[in-house]
Order: sequence, then C-alpha cells, then structure tokens
Amino acid sequence: MVVSTLLHQPKCSIRRLSLSFTFSLFSNISSSSSFSSLCRSHPFLPIPEPPPPVPKKVPFNVSVHGRTWQDPYHWMSNTKDPDFSEYLNRENSYAEAFMADTHKLQRTLISEMTGRLPPNISTPPERFGPWLYYQYIPEGKEYPVLCRRLEVEKSNSLKAILGGRVGKEEILLDWNAIAEQYGYVHVGTCRVSPDHNFLAYTLDITGSEQFMLQIKDLRSGCIVPKLQVNGVVSVAWAQDGCSLFYTQSDENQRPCRVFYSKLESGNMDSFPVFTESDSSFCVDITSTKDGKFITVNSNSRTSSEVYIIDASNPLVGMQRIRERVSGVQYFLEHHCGLFYILTNASLGENKELCGEDYYLARCRVEDIQSANWQNIILPSEDFALQDMDVFYGHLVLFLNKKGNPMLCSINLPINIDCEHKKEIEDLNPWFFPLPSNPCSVVPGSNHEFMNSVYRVVLSSPVMPDVIVDYDMSRKRFSIVHQDEVKGVSFKLDLNQSFGLKHDMEENVQYSELQRWKDFSHAYHCETKEVISHDGARVPLTILYSRTAWQKGQSPGILQGYGAYGEVLDKSWCSNRLSLLDRGWVVAFADVRGGGGDSSWHKSGSGLHKKNSIFDFVSCANYLFKEDYVHRDQLGAIGYSAGCLLLGAAINMYPGSIS
Repeated sequence: MVVSTLLHQPKCSIRRLSLSFTFSLFSNISSSSSFSSLCRSHPFLPIPEPPPPVPKKVPFNVSVHGRTWQDPYHWMSNTKDPDFSEYLNRENSYAEAFMADTHKLQRTLISEMTGRLPPNISTPPERFGPWLYYQYIPEGKEYPVLCRRLEVEKSNSLKAILGGRVGKEEILLDWNAIAEQYGYVHVGTCRVSPDHNFLAYTLDITGSEQFMLQIKDLRSGCIVPKLQVNGVVSVAWAQDGCSLFYTQSDENQRPCRVFYSKLESGNMDSFPVFTESDSSFCVDITSTKDGKFITVNSNSRTSSEVYIIDASNPLVGMQRIRERVSGVQYFLEHHCGLFYILTNASLGENKELCGEDYYLARCRVEDIQSANWQNIILPSEDFALQDMDVFYGHLVLFLNKKGNPMLCSINLPINIDCEHKKEIEDLNPWFFPLPSNPCSVVPGSNHEFMNSVYRVVLSSPVMPDVIVDYDMSRKRFSIVHQDEVKGVSFKLDLNQSFGLKHDMEENVQYSELQRWKDFSHAYHCETKEVISHDGARVPLTILYSRTAWQKGQSPGILQGYGAYGEVLDKSWCSNRLSLLDRGWVVAFADVRGGGGDSSWHKSGSGLHKKNSIFDFVSCANYLFKEDYVHRDQLGAIGYSAGCLLLGAAINMYPGSIS
C-alpha cells in the first residue's frame, strides 16, 4: 500500500470510488446460493436459507424512442419514500441472515488481510522547492499525517535564514486529529502555496462527499478564520502565494463555478470569475507545472474547453484557448513560451472537427487563439497517446499499446520540421523500463518543475507497489521503495521479474543491475487473447496460485468494466491472496468500450455497446473451455459503469453462460 503525496494531482488520474455490483454467472445453480456456498466452510452441505424480501410492484409506463414498457419498480427512484427505506432494511436483514453462518470465515479473512499489512506505512519524500514532503500512517492509527522537512545545500542562502528549521519535521496536517474531533474525515485535495506558507485543503467530515475548503497558515499553524466554503472540489494558487482560485459545486455536486480569493490580514473574501451553465460539463482548475498559468478546464464526457489565467497577474482576466466543439478534447501544459497540447481535433485545416486518436501539438503563447497549431507527434498504429507531463527540458508521454501502459520521455525543446509527419520514434524517446507482467502505472506528485527525475508507482497482480525514480537526463532508474507483505516472501527472479514493454531495449542504459521483486514464483499471471463473436481479440488477464489452483475445478471471479476508455485496474491487492490461496482464479476482461485506442473504445460504446457484453461472455466461456474454472463456479464483479455490463450479460444469458 502506498500513500500518495497530495501536493499535485495529474489531470487524468481520477479514480472511481463506488460500490461494487456483484453477479453470479453460474449455469445451473441460483446465483445467491451458489456464490454464498463457495464462501462457506462446508460448501456442499444444504444450508437453510431465509426467504428473500419481495418488493412491491406499482404500475408505471416508460416511453423512450417511440417504445413503451412497464417499470413496476420505478417507485424506488424516490429514495425519500418510506416504503423504499423499509424495503432496504428488509434487504439488509436478509443479507445478514443469509451470511450468518460465514461469521467465522469472515473473522478469519479479516485476520489474514490485516496480518499482511506492514506496521508502518509511509511515502518516500518528494521534493518541492527547498522542502521534502511526505506522509506516513502512525502505528495504531487509521489515517495519514502530512509532513515536511527543510533540506537545502550548505551554500544556499536559505540555510542562513532558516537554519533552525533545516532537517526538522513539521506536521502540516494530521487526519487522525480531525477524525477524533468530528468522528470521520476524508481529505479531498491538498495544495501547498508556491512560497510554502499556506496549505489549502478540502475536508468531508460527514460522509456526504461535500468537501469544505480550509486554509492553514504553515508559519503559525493556525487556520485562516472566517472561512466556510462548502462544495469545493479543486484549488490552484497564483504565483504570489496568497491568491487562490477554487471550484464550487451546485446542488447536484457538479463543480461548475470558479471563485477567486485573496488572503489579506488573515481573512479571505471571494468573488466569482467563471460559471459553467451547461449541466453536461464539469469544471476543474489547476496550474501548469511551471506555475506560470492557471488553467480552467471545462469538460464533458466527450468535449473540453480550456481558459488560461496569467498566474503572475491573476486579476487580468481569463483567456479562452478555443471554443468548445462536440467531440473535441484538448489539454495543455507550458514550457518556455510554448504550449504543448494533447488533442483529438481534426488533423485537417478545420480544427472544428474531431479526429479518431489523440496527437501532440504546440503553439507559441502569443498565438494560442489562432489556428496555428504545429503538429509534433501524430497518431500511430502502435501507440495511443493518453496523457503528458512537462518538466524543464523534458516531456513525459503516457502511452497505451494494446491495453498495456507505456511511458517515455523526450528532450525539450523539440526541434523538428512540423511540415512532415512525425512519430514518437523520430524524436529519440527514452522508454521507461516497466515490469513484463500486466501492470498499473500511477505518477507520483512530481511537483518540482526544475527536476529531471520522474517518480512513478508501479504495481501488478503479482508485484506489490514499487516506487521508481526515472532519471530522464541520465536515462537510468532507481528503486526508491517497495512495499512488503507480511507473511509472504519475495523471490527475485532475474529472468522473469523484469522486462520491457517495448522492443527498443538498446534505448535503455542501466546504472546498475536492479530488479523489482514480485511473487511470480507463487502466483501465475498471464494475458490471453480471446476471440469474440465477431473475431475481435479481447485481452483477458488470468491470475491464480501455482499450488492451490486445480485445473477445471477451481472457482473464479471475472471482472469487467468496458466504459469511458478506462483500462481495468490491475494493481497489486494483498487482500486478493485470500482468494488465490484458496484456489480461486481472478480474471480481468478488458472488453471493448474500455481502454486502448479510440477505435477500441468506440466499438463498445453507444449503438455498439453489445460488443462489450459479447466480449465479456466470450471471456467467461474461455475460462470454462480452457479449464481455468469450474463451469458452475464462476462469479463476476463490476464497479460503477461495469454494473451495466454485468447486468446485461446476466439478462442475455440467464441460463447457461456457455
């Protein structure tokens, strides 16, 4: 488990936190009894079950697209209906009674899972200016503590001024103290001011996901008074360190307004600077890595519009980059007078049209509103561009190749002839070494613009989180920290635990023979291509214990999502070992509609959504056919939009999944 430093959040790294929606895909046994029996100590003994609650039916007609049908459960959409609350209580009572004979197993699982956690959880420090910021969870506590310490060179003039503070730990925010005061706490975002004197953060102290903005003076340790701003989602500081922009949500929890505040004499007065009236758009505010501009980003699921504010003169007003166009998205960063733009706008002269894939363009700051965007890296058949980050002298690109993440760095400035087509390989990139297994790649804070080291958290189904620093100037990498799992021993396999996800191994120079450690000796992870109904090849990642798995006899869980271009999260989960060690197979189906290139996403969206469902069913059938799991013992799990995928699969194949 890695606690990430909350100084800077990448634009495209929003994680979905939602309740899971679980189905069973058993062919001959009722879903509730089958799934429960697999979790019981005596799965084949008949267990008396309480009768399930039956909701009432109220006639209601629904008409959409010229068709009308009955929805007798429409009354449940009114969550304030007393009958709805009463029905939920009956469902909860039924669940408790149904699972009553698993209490011993539940206690065993909790003991196993908590026993694997290390006693001390902390993050390695990350530099932001002269300070090193880090977090740790104190032993016996539930929440982290955000800290910093001053670290400057002996010759630095700051050492003479702040000599007494050098090397001493300063506690900036203690989640545990807040939780003790209110009984609950969830910190949404934290931003340190450019001069390191203030900390802006948001708190949810009720569990309602309504976050309140607070400002802490880090010199005095006091909270700025007269501040009660609710519904705040994102914040950004101007260069003076006392001008703050923040977004506020409406009654539907949609961030739609931007406010400006100036900290003077310990108070804070706010006034609005932007309001998004289109209910399909949400507003996010951040700053470019170099701190020269503040960006107001208004985004829908398919379109975006960006405004910039001069961070050195925040009251001069906002400047729109380009008017929103349906289907066109763009994101930008700044480096030495040039904006670097990741966009899917048409490559033709008419930028008012959207293209298939993202590409990288640039333009001078003074030309930002013109159509004079220079195309630097065009779409490729090998890679899909997904995100970028900018440092002084370096551009980091996040790529995707057939559902697998890749990263590379390119030196800035880029001196190329923009009149001719360029691909990534033409710019002498350095591809970051990554694990050979399917993995998760999450960027660290990386807040320091004047830095050539890029920090990443790597993880895979068989590899606990490892923090890696990639030195883009020297083209070397170093392992900063790797989580340990109590009760399980690592094994270092030089032949299997290290690999590159690109053929250009000659592009990598190693500072030393380093290897990240994994559990591939105990758990097997592989990716298969499953042929779907129309011949499409669907990536299916399969994970199981080398000793506990029984061919054709093991139970299994199949996870799917298939929406918004998101690849399934295949990061390490120590709790998963309790399944694997009992012989379970865990599989991840990257069906169409999810991550990959734009064609993979579009072929599983809208009128093509059935492809996602057929892909999912094909993956389930593959697990049966190849004897990975027992035909009557496959469960499925989905989160958020994945609920639609699973529900449709169950309804379309209610009997035999095969």
